[in-house]
Amino acid sequence: MKYGQLLLRGTVGALFIGHGTQKLFGAFGGYGLEATGEAFESMGIRPGRAQATLAGAAEAGGGLGLLLGFQTPLAAAALIATMTTAIERVHFKKGPWITNGGYEYNLVLIAAAAALAEAGPGDFSVDHLLGSKQKGLRWGLTAVGLGVGGAAAAHVITETFYPAPEQAEVDAAPAPSAELKSAPAPVPAAAASAPAAAAPAAAASPSAPRASASVKRAAAAAQPAAKPTAAAKPRAAAKPRAAAKPKPAAKPKTTTSKPAARKPAAKAPIDATVDAADLIADR
Repeated sequence: MKYGQLLLRGTVGALFIGHGTQKLFGAFGGYGLEATGEAFESMGIRPGRAQATLAGAAEAGGGLGLLLGFQTPLAAAALIATMTTAIERVHFKKGPWITNGGYEYNLVLIAAAAALAEAGPGDFSVDHLLGSKQKGLRWGLTAVGLGVGGAAAAHVITETFYPAPEQAEVDAAPAPSAELKSAPAPVPAAAASAPAAAAPAAAASPSAPRASASVKRAAAAAQPAAKPTAAAKPRAAAKPRAAAKPKPAAKPKTTTSKPAARKPAAKAPIDATVDAADLIADR
């Protein structure tokens, strides 16, 4: 049995040392504190970097204590606490099977740590060399109780002092004052314009009560301000027309006046001359 305890302690303790150093230092292909802290924040484990530091230290320290067989119940409690937190925050909602991202592997590690706390580290351990008698059912239950209680305490502290950002904003928002509660609700534009439209009818009937000045001011304040009209875009300057090309000067017409042809003087008719001579002769 002592060799079985040594095998279980060596396997589980060495693997937890690797997990812890992955978170703390990025060893063995791990992501280190920055990336692990961001992952914790996304899972609701806040503040992410501080919680990643605590988880890495618990895994590495608890794994080393289990590997050496030193303070075995306390080392087992540290490992049970980290695995319980992992189940509660990540794996429980996915069911038990690891193929679906469930808590199967975490539950096996919790059982192994609790079994070592109850059975003791064995002969090949620091506790045996120091003569420690920390084993038995009482120490096994103590390790489980400390682990589950530590995980529950971490959950309560996170939700109380480090709430989710959305919830923190809601809690920090100031409560509406009495003046805001008593202030009348804004009147829509259509409702605000209704009294103005009905004013002539109200004035026509003497029985209709007149609106008070405060109501008129509230209606005027509720009306949205008229939107400023967009400034007219400046017209583009008219393009200058091309200057008309000067017409070529008309060539002067060469007038060559021909001398008027002289018509030959009309010859007196011979008959008229003869008649005139006869007329003179008759006288």
